[in-house]
Amino acid sequence: MISIQAQIRQEHYKTSIRSELNTLVADEPVSHGGEEKGFSPSGLLASSLGACTCITLRMYADRKQWPLDGVDVEVSLEWSAEKQQTNINRNITLMGALSDDQRERLLQIANQCPVHKMLSHPIHIQSQFL
Repeated sequence: MISIQAQIRQEHYKTSIRSELNTLVADEPVSHGGEEKGFSPSGLLASSLGACTCITLRMYADRKQWPLDGVDVEVSLEWSAEKQQTNINRNITLMGALSDDQRERLLQIANQCPVHKMLSHPIHIQSQFL
């Protein structure tokens, strides 16, 4: 299980996010009243998918000893209020002398990264006051 703590105080809308070993800052863009001191919450969600995709592909290619020189992932995320759904587009660029079969397999593997699985299956959120 992963556990984080998020804290906001008086500075609009700067939020400190901590795990056991790491800290980062989230904020809103200026257009939403923030100061852009960190990723927006939606940007963090998109970043999670991008990072997980990169890491998963690197791990798989390393295990197979495939000539993967690098991975670039671009993720765009948009909430459709009209459809009440989130639309995520992920564009993956693979670098290296990979065969067509290897590239196809890496796309399949990208769709199996843990964050992709979390986002593409039902999510249950339970909230409570402490």
